[in-house]
Amino acid sequence: MTWQLNFSALWPYWPELLSGLLVTCQLTVLATLGGIAIGILGAALRSGRPSLPGRLWGVYVEAIRNTPFVVQLFFIVFGLPGLGLKLTAGQAALLAMLINLGAYSTEIIRAGIQVTPKGQWEAARVLGLTRTQTFLRVILPPALQRIYPALVSQCIIVMLGSSVVSQVSYEELTFAANLIQSRTFLSFEVYLVTTLCYLALSILMRQLLLLAGRRFLGSARA
Repeated sequence: MTWQLNFSALWPYWPELLSGLLVTCQLTVLATLGGIAIGILGAALRSGRPSLPGRLWGVYVEAIRNTPFVVQLFFIVFGLPGLGLKLTAGQAALLAMLINLGAYSTEIIRAGIQVTPKGQWEAARVLGLTRTQTFLRVILPPALQRIYPALVSQCIIVMLGSSVVSQVSYEELTFAANLIQSRTFLSFEVYLVTTLCYLALSILMRQLLLLAGRRFLGSARA
């Protein structure tokens, strides 16, 4: 019995695979930018004086970090409609990724802020900077530089986790791969190509984030 790979049979399906890859890229870009912004806001709330918003944000962080991403996605897709909030598969996928990355990036960024010497806060106060100005101009940039490698890794993890959204019929890369496999029955070939796509996307994403880190933060490693 001989077994031969048949990648040529996948060629007619390249538009579906490319479309899924583009959707994954779009999700990743929006989730990365939005998730980091949410993380910065959360880190600011949790790094200041104890307050009700900070405590509530802490509850959100712990809830997300201690539950599976797929459960969070299903809750948004199937649970929220029970409260009268119905989202499309794309909106639900993006919201789930934003919420997930926002929680993890909050703690990563907060870790960088916590090791900031108190003298920097005091020096900024002496210079007459407001607390917001101190946070954005004095505290946040070096904090991001310190935790940048961990933040990059978390963004890539969220990108890879986007494959789960195929479970709610959102037509991203994994959904396209499953569809092609169901039509061709070439499981090995289809998922090998899909694996290589995710690998290439991860490497590209890491390099782009490294470039952005060097450009805006002076961070050279991740």
